[in-house]
Amino acid sequence: MVFARLNYVELPAADVAGSKTFFETAFGWSLTAFGPTYAATIGASTDFALQGDMLEATAKPLPAIETDDLEAVLASVEAAGGEITLPIFAFPGGRRFHFREPSGNELAVYINEPEA
Repeated sequence: MVFARLNYVELPAADVAGSKTFFETAFGWSLTAFGPTYAATIGASTDFALQGDMLEATAKPLPAIETDDLEAVLASVEAAGGEITLPIFAFPGGRRFHFREPSGNELAVYINEPEA
């Protein structure tokens, strides 16, 4: 069995700067800006992100599962009947894919690859 844990939640955010300020002020969180359309906490046991690129954002919060074997989890998701909504793609620091489980909830699975 591969390592897999839920540890990231990405919210769609039409106003990343405003939402970033809100969460920093309301909860004392520190969010790092990764450009004008993305900001995230780094190093918490469960990290939190704001996705402002509405072409990439999901309609609802996107829970993300970290793994150490992306391809194996992709195969497991498909074998279990998950619908792949975004095939594996690279992002700064790793790769991920998105899927829907039978109730229609969309999730992501990612692997950290800092050198990528």
